[in-house]
Amino acid sequence: MARGNGKSEVNPAELDPEHELPASDENPEGTASSASAQSGELEKLKAERDSLIDRLARLQAEFENARKRTAREQQEFREYAVADALKALLPTLDSFERALQTSASDKSEFRSGVDLIYKQLQDALVKLGLRPIPSTGEPFDPHLHQAIEMVDTREAEDHHVLEELQRGYKLKERLLRPSMVRVARNPKH
Repeated sequence: MARGNGKSEVNPAELDPEHELPASDENPEGTASSASAQSGELEKLKAERDSLIDRLARLQAEFENARKRTAREQQEFREYAVADALKALLPTLDSFERALQTSASDKSEFRSGVDLIYKQLQDALVKLGLRPIPSTGEPFDPHLHQAIEMVDTREAEDHHVLEELQRGYKLKERLLRPSMVRVARNPKH
């Protein structure tokens, strides 16, 4: 076999007539029906593509609407999350207003009224989950206490809280504010 012009020449003696493809049964008019079949299939695929694009657009819009709705609900929740806390504190506010409207002729009576209001406020805060952190006499815990001063003393154990300067609080199990304390430093220990 010789090559010329980059094309191979075929020797007719090498062809095997038994393995040749059969001749086409189509007539020239059959090519038109084949083209129309392909055209119909192409139209069907285009319609399916358009349907899928439309479905995708609808799902994207639905997802965007759900995202916006969720963001709006979260914002509303944040705005009104303190409503229960404020409702629990309103009776204390009412009691303070009543106490300020009365004339305080007897200071002991006024003091007992303020003590009652303080107790009412504490009860409302406990219902909301606020708990005071015990400090005085307790071992110093840097997770719960903030040391303001170390005091040399022999009257208390080393690294124990001598005095609470500002009470600390937990909200349920989370630290809301640490206690500000003075801590003992005992040279004996």
